[in-house]
Amino acid sequence: MTNFPAILNRLTGVFAEDRAAFTAGLDDYSLLVIDDLGVERNTEYATEQMFTIIDSRYRSKKPLIVMTNLKLEELKNPPDLAHATIYDCILKRCAPVLFSGRNFREEGARATKAAAKEIVSKGEQNLIV
Repeated sequence: MTNFPAILNRLTGVFAEDRAAFTAGLDDYSLLVIDDLGVERNTEYATEQMFTIIDSRYRSKKPLIVMTNLKLEELKNPPDLAHATIYDCILKRCAPVLFSGRNFREEGARATKAAAKEIVSKGEQNLIV
């Protein structure tokens, strides 16, 4: 299991032959789980790498799970041809499943914010003026 930003970080500054070996190595896994599709910077390089990985997995006919915050309509109606090709491969290999419910990231952010607020308010009592 990995995510697209981690893959892109790994590939940054890597020579073409090493990049190809890394990408091919992803097909060695019997199941590949990729999280956070769509949060990577929308650059030509990122799109090219995403295509290479998704297309390679598609051609290997091995199972792939892709998690994204993109809505199904966004996957079916991409902004450009490059993303259309990527999303088409994903939709041909993956069955869309909508997970709805509590957002654990938002809950964690609220807890962190509350803790920070408590620390700051305690610190105000100890300020020397």
